Amino acid sequence: MNPNAANALARVRVVLDHPSHPGNIGSAARAMKTMGLTRLVLVAPRRMPDEEAHALATGAIDVLQGARVCASLREALEGTVLALAFSARRRQLSHAQLGVREAALEAARAAAGAEVALVFGNEQAGLSNSDVLLCNRLVHIPSDLNYSSLNLAAAVQVAAYEMRMALGERKLHAGAGERATLQDLEKLYEHLEESLRVTGFLDPGKPKRLMERLRRLFARAALEREEVAILRGMLNAYDQARSPRGKLD
Repeated sequence: MNPNAANALARVRVVLDHPSHPGNIGSAARAMKTMGLTRLVLVAPRRMPDEEAHALATGAIDVLQGARVCASLREALEGTVLALAFSARRRQLSHAQLGVREAALEAARAAAGAEVALVFGNEQAGLSNSDVLLCNRLVHIPSDLNYSSLNLAAAVQVAAYEMRMALGERKLHAGAGERATLQDLEKLYEHLEESLRVTGFLDPGKPKRLMERLRRLFARAALEREEVAILRGMLNAYDQARSPRGKLD
């Protein structure tokens, strides 16, 4: 693998949200290492460290021991510009669903110059709708319609494989502008929601529904940091026109 691709792989983190079976954590670490991924992040694992996880992480104990444990998915995604939420379920008010190969190509482009996360949910419940909306993309792994449930470690293996193939097949170029981080976008959403409340455009009885749709809209746009700054500047101009004290940082 060329150095640029190896560097891009080093910017990809695999996030397991509330994993319940330590064996799956160990198997996921092994699946990652076979494809050159080494950064594992665990969100509130039920049991960790655990002997079963070590037993199933054959040859990938270094990945397991280097895993970072976070209290929340929001914390696990800090610093990323693109987060892919893997789920077998379609969501009515979520991002449009992408196939894993298409998503891996986008992730490969982003990883050329920034941090990327592959996010997997709990073995029983998967990712919640609110978890998916913290990410930029909803991704599915094509499978048989009669039995579409993949083991967590198997899903990680497929995603890691597609990432490696995408990085090996494409010339990596960072985008024309620096992509906005998820923290940049969260600040934009908070600012936008507050401004919409003041105007009365946001229905106080249904704030969640409108904000979910706006998250979908901006996720599709793949905003750059400068574009977020422009939007925040527009909102601040409105806030200042309404009240000299209305500006948000």
